[in-house]
Amino acid sequence: MRSLLLQHIMSNNFDIIVIGAGHAGIEAALASARIGANTALFVIKMETIGLMSCNPTIGGPAKGHLAIEIDALGGEIGVAADSTGIHFRMLNIKKGPAVWSPRTQNDRDAYSKYMRRAVETQVGLSVIESQVVELLVQPDISSDKHVIRGVKTVYGKEYFSNKVIIATGTFQNGTVHVGDRQYNAGRSGEPADMFLTSQLHKLGFKTRRFKTGTPPRVDITTVNLDLLEKQNGDQNPIGFSHFSDIVLENKICCYLTHTTKETHDIIRENLALSSMYGGYINAVGARYCPSIEDKIVKFSDKEQHQIFIEHEGLNTVEAYVNGLSNSLPAVVQDKIISSIPCLKNAKIMRYGYAIEYDCIYPEELYPSLESKRVSGLYFAGQINGTSGYEEAAAQGLVAGVNATCGDVAAGLFQRSSSYIGVLIDDLVTKGTNEPYRLFTSRAEHRLYLRHDNADDRLMESGYKIGLVKDIKWNKYLQQKSIIEREINNLKSIVSTKSTEISQPTKLINLLKRPEISYESLVKYGYTIPDDVSEQIKNKINVLVKYEGYLKRQEEEIKRFSSIENIKIPNDIDFLSLEGLSMEAREKINNIRPISIGQASRISGVNFTDVQALMLHIRRINE
Repeated sequence: MRSLLLQHIMSNNFDIIVIGAGHAGIEAALASARIGANTALFVIKMETIGLMSCNPTIGGPAKGHLAIEIDALGGEIGVAADSTGIHFRMLNIKKGPAVWSPRTQNDRDAYSKYMRRAVETQVGLSVIESQVVELLVQPDISSDKHVIRGVKTVYGKEYFSNKVIIATGTFQNGTVHVGDRQYNAGRSGEPADMFLTSQLHKLGFKTRRFKTGTPPRVDITTVNLDLLEKQNGDQNPIGFSHFSDIVLENKICCYLTHTTKETHDIIRENLALSSMYGGYINAVGARYCPSIEDKIVKFSDKEQHQIFIEHEGLNTVEAYVNGLSNSLPAVVQDKIISSIPCLKNAKIMRYGYAIEYDCIYPEELYPSLESKRVSGLYFAGQINGTSGYEEAAAQGLVAGVNATCGDVAAGLFQRSSSYIGVLIDDLVTKGTNEPYRLFTSRAEHRLYLRHDNADDRLMESGYKIGLVKDIKWNKYLQQKSIIEREINNLKSIVSTKSTEISQPTKLINLLKRPEISYESLVKYGYTIPDDVSEQIKNKINVLVKYEGYLKRQEEEIKRFSSIENIKIPNDIDFLSLEGLSMEAREKINNIRPISIGQASRISGVNFTDVQALMLHIRRINE
């Protein structure tokens, strides 16, 4: 009897507990388990693991960079996207390589099933279907904080851990809106979490309400495809996971159309019936992904807006009407759909809706995503005020790695080395007054933070902490060796034939010319070895053509790092510091930055304040 009791107690004990199995929760749980932590992943309903609640797509500007960086560190989103992708396209290809961004349209059902298999088969990870209704905390006798001890589920069962990651997405007090109708839900048809927010308030956390939304879905067999502009995938697709040997294949076509004057008139006439404009929603929505009502009101001079028709999967006729996100009544949505010529006879399979939910103020978190109020409690994903699958997944990886590795992971996610670092630093330093979305323009060193060199920037770190496995690491080393060999060859070999050049020229100098690519060096006498892949060709082109710019950016990063990494002691009384403005003292005291670099990016902290803070630290260290 005693051994059975002991076994029962031990089965309730974990190194890491993750609440929520969306994009953030999955990456957090997989990272923890892969590093070696005994991990539990709680989900309200098993069938919703990895569900793509909105558009089944991964990537796009900055988001594609995040997905590739997660892959370089040993995460799962990139492999899942490539494995279930049905349409692949590189965006911004006419611009510079810093903003090239891969994007996939995915099979929604296949993606969710892939992620469910990933977590269910992961060694060291227990997946538990149960809703967490209480955090088990106790006062920290050494401070005025609390410490986490575990969670309690709706069944009354307790599970224990000193590290808990909350990744509940839009489920915190979620409310779905369709016109004047509202009901509690974390996602249409699924129960909201009505328990944890009240406890977070009792622990001193502030929360706010944010809003997101989704458009109607239509039966694509009822869409007049002849009236649509085709958006074909790339002939040579590039995905997110460079060392997985997944064959990328375009299996569907996406389509482009536009709203009409009739569409706009219908929306204007029914604005008062919208949840947003009818006064039913007070939450802040996403600036960069507005509803169609917002577009019509805020861009009233525009005669049309783009609408993309995108397949939800290979085994369904359901299609996503990208660009028509709204909170209008169902009867109005019917009129809107029929006002667009290609959708005149389209049948709506699911109606669009808006959803309000609670999120915390991310300034209350350390860069590790651990709470400043409750030791051992981490937050990741939309509960931190972000939008997007990729932003959520990145935070999940950060929380999982930091919760598992502690100080070993300190400094891994820096602004200068990854978009993940930009995302985390923006959140915990600047906070956000609206659903946060990452853009390439948010990064100071975006030519260095390209999608094609994420493995060079991050894979070694992923390997050292145990996330990147030997087979992937060895493939990376092999590729790196080939690139070094090729660049050395180009530096030493002189062109032997061409009517376009007047005298013998080293191939490396030819490749620096804008009109000449690595592949075209064949015309100048070079034989490209068989082991040079398309990915390697692209890397060589960028490294050679942008060599000067890259060197300058690396020098900027070194200067940036000279103050970025100066640590701030955690016991400083910021409010009493002389030489700083009162505004700077209050804001620094509120954020409690861990480095001078982080302090310098706090709104209201100027150069003089930073200089005074550095002087104070120098005196402490003397």
